Amino acid sequence: MPFDASRFRTRTGVLLITGLLFLLLLPPVSSVMNESYLVSFFSRILIYALAAVSLDLIIGYGGMVSLGHAAFFGIGAYGVGFLTFHFQESTLFIFGFEGTDNALISWPFAIVFSAALAAIIGALSLRTSGIYFIMITLAFSQMFYYLFVSLEAYGGDDGLSLWSRNRLGPLDISNDTVFYYVCLVSLLVFLFISWRLVHSRFGRVVRGTRENELRMQTLGYATYRYKLVCFTIAGAGAGLAGALLANQNEFVSPGLMHWTHSGEILVMVLLGGMGTLFGPVLGAMAFLLMEEVLAAWTEHWMVFLGPFLIIVVLFAKKGLYGLLTGERHE
Repeated sequence: MPFDASRFRTRTGVLLITGLLFLLLLPPVSSVMNESYLVSFFSRILIYALAAVSLDLIIGYGGMVSLGHAAFFGIGAYGVGFLTFHFQESTLFIFGFEGTDNALISWPFAIVFSAALAAIIGALSLRTSGIYFIMITLAFSQMFYYLFVSLEAYGGDDGLSLWSRNRLGPLDISNDTVFYYVCLVSLLVFLFISWRLVHSRFGRVVRGTRENELRMQTLGYATYRYKLVCFTIAGAGAGLAGALLANQNEFVSPGLMHWTHSGEILVMVLLGGMGTLFGPVLGAMAFLLMEEVLAAWTEHWMVFLGPFLIIVVLFAKKGLYGLLTGERHE
């Protein structure tokens, strides 16, 4: 059957509008249903969706398969954790800076911290490709995991507890509903930025590099720089997700940086659909919903996830997003 572009656009529009309305109305509806825990649960889904979208930028569009993305997620969380810890203890942070619980300072710090490390790691990792790139990103992730395990001053393997969530101007994000909408806005803003990027000249070069890097170099494009910028932006997005998760849990631990956490985020991208941007949001929702429901029955819930992932990968080229919209190609 030939691909019907107009039908695809209609189904995509309906899906996106329905999804947005669902997310916007979830807090008041859950309040009416007396199921307030759904607000906190879906805040977590939105945070992981943000991390998955950032990973989709480099995998789905850049063809850079990374098993170290959780490092940036964890670094963002610890960026908030460090500043909050020193604020709570009334001690100085690095270079004589004081800690703070102001989100307008700690969240940008977490983003810049993650982006800077992504730039450094990317500058080294992108000199390789294929399996070597996968392994070196995994190695960096594990290196940071063990580094933060060794930081006894910040809790080491036990992690770091925060007294409360950050302050965000006039918004009281200690309120779960307010925090939910902050997470939703953060996800929507990052989705918009990512959409503009992948549909710009920059995005076309990155996608072209994924398909045939040698040809793009022959055309005069500095593909290494384009991939590095894309990698850095993805790291910044993961850092923001980490900052949000640190505030939701009021706790950070080295486990956020473990390679298995990177694997979980990768599964979310695969489930939702690589190279779709909106697909990873569906993937994060499906993954965490399965975990929530199936884990109540058995601790071996991933036994059910495995076959489900195989079926999606085999029969839905663009994941759940492609299945719902009818998309067959990019």
